[in-house]
Amino acid sequence: MKQILKYTKFISGAFLTGSLLFTSCTDQFEKWNINPNEVTPEQMTYDNLNTGAYFTQMVKGVFIVGKSADGVGLGGRYQITEMLTGDIFASYIANINTYSYTTYHNDHYALYRDWYNAPFNDAYTNVMQPWKSIVEKTDESSPARAMATIVKVLGMSRITDMYGPIPYSKFGTSIQVPYDSQKDVYYQFFDELEDAIKVLTEYSNANSANYMEQYDYIYSGNVAKWIKFANTLRLRLAMRISFVDKTKATEEAAAAIGHSYGLMTSTSDSAILHQMTSFTFTNPLWEVSESFHDMRMGATMDCYLNGYNDPRLSKYFRPTVKNGGYHGVRNGLTGISKDAYKEAASGLNFDENSNMQWMDAAEAYFLLAEAKLRLGLGSETVQTYYEEGIRTSFSSKGATGADAYIADKDSRPLETYTDPTTNRGTSVSSSLSQRGIAWEEDVSEEIKLERIMIQKWLALYPDGQEAWSEMRRTGYPGFVRISSYNYTNEVKSNELISRLKFPTTEYSDNSQNTQAAVSLLGGGGDIAGTRLWWDVRR
Repeated sequence: MKQILKYTKFISGAFLTGSLLFTSCTDQFEKWNINPNEVTPEQMTYDNLNTGAYFTQMVKGVFIVGKSADGVGLGGRYQITEMLTGDIFASYIANINTYSYTTYHNDHYALYRDWYNAPFNDAYTNVMQPWKSIVEKTDESSPARAMATIVKVLGMSRITDMYGPIPYSKFGTSIQVPYDSQKDVYYQFFDELEDAIKVLTEYSNANSANYMEQYDYIYSGNVAKWIKFANTLRLRLAMRISFVDKTKATEEAAAAIGHSYGLMTSTSDSAILHQMTSFTFTNPLWEVSESFHDMRMGATMDCYLNGYNDPRLSKYFRPTVKNGGYHGVRNGLTGISKDAYKEAASGLNFDENSNMQWMDAAEAYFLLAEAKLRLGLGSETVQTYYEEGIRTSFSSKGATGADAYIADKDSRPLETYTDPTTNRGTSVSSSLSQRGIAWEEDVSEEIKLERIMIQKWLALYPDGQEAWSEMRRTGYPGFVRISSYNYTNEVKSNELISRLKFPTTEYSDNSQNTQAAVSLLGGGGDIAGTRLWWDVRR
């Protein structure tokens, strides 16, 4: 991790908590070049010049990329906020490093303070504060505000799905900010997305020009694609609450599916943070895997991808140095030999200049499959959506053989996980879903949901946060249990971790509101095993 404490201290020292005041990159406005052919001069002056720098700050802050003000690469911060939270909790990857300052940490479900503080604090600095600055400089009809709001909802939906209640509706109104319940946060997400989609739809219907192209590293100012992305995000959030609030979920899902611009339908619609001539970054997944050598394929990925003979295996991971195969590491190991595992287990298959995935279009089809199955929404069959989700995932990842894979009735996840350094086998047949790939119509709704979620979990990679949320929401697809449950007073043996604890910085800087937020968790207290509002069926 290249001195992970350096990054955690930077986060704790250089950034204030989400309930404090923040600074933004206002000194860079004059350096941004504006193309007057993209929008009218009035719009350019009112929205773009005043908001472009804030917008790019947000875009770079959802999945952290780039360098700090003092030139330090941010791979370590990405590792803390993404890889040492959702990515390991989803068992996409496993940690193979040891740290002098702690023996047990997030990979053991023993949350390490500086690590669980970081996602919260960074989100308020890099997403909420620049969004607030954009709001102060625009009106409700501004496409710039609408695009920024979509980015805000994406970023903060990940934060509430890590912690539960968060300061949201009253952000920016005072130094010490009250928390909203997760239900209230979600309802505000839906309102914000509805308003943003309306603004962008009106703009797109009346204008053919791109908007804020120079500042938009996702869609280069293509407003129609922003609308599809927002609709798909709205559907994602609707399905997230569908087991706890089915009426609201159905209403929001129907609005997303029925919108005139629709959802993401092809890989060209996928939300991707692109490397560009004017914007380059070191891909943090490459950096942590291939430069730090801290992370390797997780055991659960090993069992599903190898068991299914999945052609995406070589697209997701690198062959091992030891024997050229593809092998994973069990989460929660102690006393691990980094040198042994970095040679024996598979690294993540990203290049130094790879783009960053925000949302893959394949997800839209799996969302539609579940919405059709459980809510009766959508115009195609569940099977059609399911199979198109697989095809779109293969296409986006550059894999071939989707039709043969879809027709495979025989392959199953591995029943035994084998450690690549000791060759010791562990039976995992009872902890992993043992469904085949080929669709079966004459089975129960529950089996159909399980099959959808297995393939959705595989297609979501490398977005471990979203995969972890779906595992908590549905209970699928199962996972290889962590090696040691030493903190069963927080997470019971054989269970999946449920959340991050509220930051210690919030207890010190926003104490009264943070204490009140614990009651909004609905019981269980501020521990890693307390389930979130929408996590009701595991």
